[in-house]
Amino acid sequence: MEQRSHLQTSTDLNALSGVLIWFEQLEHSQINPQFWLECQLALAEGFTNAVRHAHGQRSVETPIDLEAILTSDWLELRIWDCGHPFDLHLKLAALPEKIDAEQEGGRGLKLLQTIADDLRYIRTADQRNCLVIRKQLLKD
Repeated sequence: MEQRSHLQTSTDLNALSGVLIWFEQLEHSQINPQFWLECQLALAEGFTNAVRHAHGQRSVETPIDLEAILTSDWLELRIWDCGHPFDLHLKLAALPEKIDAEQEGGRGLKLLQTIADDLRYIRTADQRNCLVIRKQLLKD
C-alpha cells in the first residue's frame, strides 16, 4: 500500500486550513489516532515555518509545494520552499535543551525534532529547500 498526494499552495497562513484538509484526505482509518495527530501537527508547523521564515519577505504568490507519502511502514511529509537554505542540524544543536514556553521562536523546530523519526532540510537542484519529516508507523 502506498499513497502519494501533492499540493501546491500560496505563501499565506490562511492556506493552512486547506493544507490540513488536503492531508486529511489520505486514507488513514487504520492508523493510530495519536500518530495521525502528531503528523498533522508536524505538517502545520512545517508549513507555517515556510510561510513565516523561508518566505517571510516574499510575495504571497510564491508557491509552497507539499507532498505526503504514506506506506504500510511510514509517513513522509515534504515541504518545499524558496527561502535561503540553512543547516537544520546546526540550528537544532544551537537551541537550548529545554525551550521556555514563553520564548519567541525555536519551539517549532524542537517540536518537529521530537515528532519525526527522521528530519532533514535539504537544498534541491532547482534551488529550493525541502523539509523532510518522516515518521515510522506505530504497529498496534
